[in-house]
Amino acid sequence: MSEIKHVRVVIEGRVQGVWFRGWLVQQAQASAVRGWVRNCSDGTVEAVLSGPAMTVEALVAACRVGPPAARVSRLSVEPAAPPAGPGFHPRPTM
Repeated sequence: MSEIKHVRVVIEGRVQGVWFRGWLVQQAQASAVRGWVRNCSDGTVEAVLSGPAMTVEALVAACRVGPPAARVSRLSVEPAAPPAGPGFHPRPTM
């Protein structure tokens, strides 16, 4: 059985108003990754990703680019607690 990984990512750059949240929901759901994503009032996008380590790492790598209109300038990753509940969902802006 593969290792399960839980991470919190914060994505900086031109990442709001470019469909980053919707794109990440699609990517995560297609990969069977659990967690959530939200816009933050400081202009960043924050997400918690949980799933098989290789799948989570691939999704983090995809977040370094994002959807076509996004311009990611920085991405930070840190360990996180597992998300509550199944699925991957957008959350309201914080």
